[in-house]
Amino acid sequence: MPIKISALATIYIESCRRHAVTPSTVFLSALFKVCPDKLMFLEETPSELLITGRRTSNWLDRLVIFLINQSCYRVGNRPSKARGCCYGYSSIITHGVMLLGESFRCVYYGGMGFDTLWYYCASLIGERWQAADVLRSHHEVCVLEILLDHMKDIDFHPLLEVTMRISESEIEAVDVLNESSCALSGEYALLLMRSIGQKLRIVDLQDLSFGKDFLRDLSHRGLQCQVLNLRSSHFRKLNLVGEFMWLHSLNLDYSTTLSSFREDCFSCMPNLICLSMCETRISNLWTTIAAVSKLQSLEELRFQNWLCCNDVGSSGSSIGYYQTGPSQLSSASLPGLATASLDLLVDLDVMTEHAIRNLLPFSMNQNFQSTNEDSSDDSEIDFSIHIENSDMDLSSNPPPGWNREINHISEVSSVALSNQNGEESSEGASSRNVADVSFKYISEHASPICFQKHYREYMIASIPQLKVLDNLRIRNIDREMANVTFFKHFEYLPYRRNDKENVVSILLKRELRAKHSNLRIPKQMPLDPAGKSQYFYTRSLCAAKMGSSAWPCLHSLSFTGSNVGGEIQSFRPRQFEYHPTNSGLMVFGTLDGEVVIVNHEKQKIVSYIPSLGAMNSVLGLCWLKKYPSKLIAGSDNGSLKLYDVQHFPSTSNRMHGGYGSVNFEEFDQLTSVHVNSTDELFLASGYSRNVALYDINSGRRLQVFTDMHQEHINVVKFSNHSPNIFATSSFDQDVKMWDLRQKPTTPCYTASSSKGNVMICFSPDDHYLLVSAIDNEVKQLLAADGSLHLEFNIPSTGSSQNYTRSYYLNGKDYIISGSCDEHVVRICCAQTGRRLRDISLEGKAPGSSMFVQSLRGDPFRPFNMSILAAYTRPSSKSEIVKVNLLASSVCSKESSPGGSAFPFDNMGG
Repeated sequence: MPIKISALATIYIESCRRHAVTPSTVFLSALFKVCPDKLMFLEETPSELLITGRRTSNWLDRLVIFLINQSCYRVGNRPSKARGCCYGYSSIITHGVMLLGESFRCVYYGGMGFDTLWYYCASLIGERWQAADVLRSHHEVCVLEILLDHMKDIDFHPLLEVTMRISESEIEAVDVLNESSCALSGEYALLLMRSIGQKLRIVDLQDLSFGKDFLRDLSHRGLQCQVLNLRSSHFRKLNLVGEFMWLHSLNLDYSTTLSSFREDCFSCMPNLICLSMCETRISNLWTTIAAVSKLQSLEELRFQNWLCCNDVGSSGSSIGYYQTGPSQLSSASLPGLATASLDLLVDLDVMTEHAIRNLLPFSMNQNFQSTNEDSSDDSEIDFSIHIENSDMDLSSNPPPGWNREINHISEVSSVALSNQNGEESSEGASSRNVADVSFKYISEHASPICFQKHYREYMIASIPQLKVLDNLRIRNIDREMANVTFFKHFEYLPYRRNDKENVVSILLKRELRAKHSNLRIPKQMPLDPAGKSQYFYTRSLCAAKMGSSAWPCLHSLSFTGSNVGGEIQSFRPRQFEYHPTNSGLMVFGTLDGEVVIVNHEKQKIVSYIPSLGAMNSVLGLCWLKKYPSKLIAGSDNGSLKLYDVQHFPSTSNRMHGGYGSVNFEEFDQLTSVHVNSTDELFLASGYSRNVALYDINSGRRLQVFTDMHQEHINVVKFSNHSPNIFATSSFDQDVKMWDLRQKPTTPCYTASSSKGNVMICFSPDDHYLLVSAIDNEVKQLLAADGSLHLEFNIPSTGSSQNYTRSYYLNGKDYIISGSCDEHVVRICCAQTGRRLRDISLEGKAPGSSMFVQSLRGDPFRPFNMSILAAYTRPSSKSEIVKVNLLASSVCSKESSPGGSAFPFDNMGG
């Protein structure tokens, strides 16, 4: 037989007495609210807590007596039993402190007369009974609300004794709420919630200060609740890997530090239906989809709220789908559902299908295994949550959704678009026309991911079971158009592979094809017509590996603390270049004028060239191809040197009297150097309109070409195969092609951008010229005549200081692009312009992010690159980050980056 609620009250009060703890009237009131027989609750309350004397059969009188006595008990006083019933006495009560007769005195703060109290209680209880009748008519469950506000650690043990008995009681569900400050420790809060067991329904936490250990335990061990509200939490990288087997709805709105997901996040949430992450910092489409794709039951996803207004004003109708405002659900969508305030709707029928394991003791001090996690990654977690009270409707089979009150609406735009298909605009507004009625939608509380181009179409196409996105129901026409848009603007896998393949099956096909080729059977058809390409299997392997590595492996090259010349040395890289023929070598120049040659595979310094005060920031670096130990280095003070790195050991801090280096005539305010294909000449440009030509063999400057542009020339590049052809890019918005065989006063052609040009580079086969202008204006020109071949349509930020740099990857198959105002590197197909992937850069320190200073594709490894990234904080710290798109983020510190190394010059498109 289940334990009665009144018995739970007795258990609680007796436990308070044993632990010398003042009972919480808030908790007792919560028990009273859910008790089906209020009079029985009072009759079975311990007699010493009631004023004896004339015992009235009126349960309301006894309720008043009970409340008064609880007030006495809280201040540590007990009224005299000889005084009889308080009914008729001069009674004053307020804030849990009372004055009863002349013989009993305690602190008086002012209050209300007894008649006022009686009528107040009668009104209150009348409303409670009316509400209870409504609940019974709707077959509602008996729900106990436990409010953690003002709870302290001293209150824990009596509460725990009650919560551990709830599973045996007539209480059917328990909600744990927090609306203000809470002094209860995270360890005790989690113990209380887990002790409730299967009957834990809603956990709604606000303004908590439970700290890192609370987050780690919750994330790693999970919780048996059905609704989890953690709005305004301070998660940074979400890593919910514990068992949330019964969880149906998760709300992480206003978690403004939340920017990404760990690879295993959401791995144990098989029944999650609703997920809300409005006003977070989440921005990466690819990792977000990889995370939420684990949620096989997900039907409603929200990163922003769409508010609906029709031509005649605000619309309360959903016209067949959820109303766009988060505070309302269509009554047509929920027949028979009362319009009372709801927060999250959950179908509890599924609960009975799962068995929940019993609560196990735990310690918040235990060590948690964090996969590939730096201890600084979660240092900002402090759970400052601002949410509202919520009730849950448990009517049979309701569709999932939210229904909370909207406060502080921040309109992004009120412009209604004429798009008939409901396509969102960058201004944050869209419209639909249904039955000749125009509906306008305005976005509020949008996360950065919502401003990604084609965000809605990408989400709909990537999550086939999704029914509602951002409060808008997904129609059939929406899904059809989303699929069209997706395949037009995105690549699901590299090299236009449409399906994920297993690496083993690809290798098996390759071996079978090789065996059939060796047999030389006459008129035998190939196993796969596409397999005729010599790169078919290499590309298929790349597609298979990338398909299973949504979180690429990012690894910072670390040489901090290196012993150089007997001293501990740290470096501040400013520019770098891969070696053209040795797959393991890289050179980088520093802000302090040093030139360092490293084996980036082993993270070892091969040669170190100190500045000796002769150089400032090294901005120009270029290897010689025919002489693999030599390179040209130029600094911003105009210094130009040719180094033979084999004469500079890794531990040397002296110049050996200049042996191993050649000085060239200075080029003032230098920014760029480049050597031609025959290693005979090199060019230098800088903060001027001139370009200087140098002879490497003689060490002389041959000529200075003046006034080649109207503004300074950022970059000058020789072509990869013609020793006389070079191109220049300038802030005057022009790109020009030149030929040394002609007098370079007139360019071969001029191509213009709409903004200042930051960088240019030739494709490995010299067929194309990749041009990068300010604020993500990236396009590919035909090198022969400068005509436009492809625009990549990367969204702009509106910043005139967002300097963009782009480079080729995998030969000329893909391009990578990054900007100094953004922490993301974009990968696009060089033949179609379709986006393949975005890579987000995040600093290890809490609250820090990184921006792109430079980037290069690895010339030997498919889908490998390096990024020179700098922190946004004013520490001048920068580092080179190696990226392997074919390996998971849980790879070892330097596992095999990309298999065998081979050049990509001839891989083609």
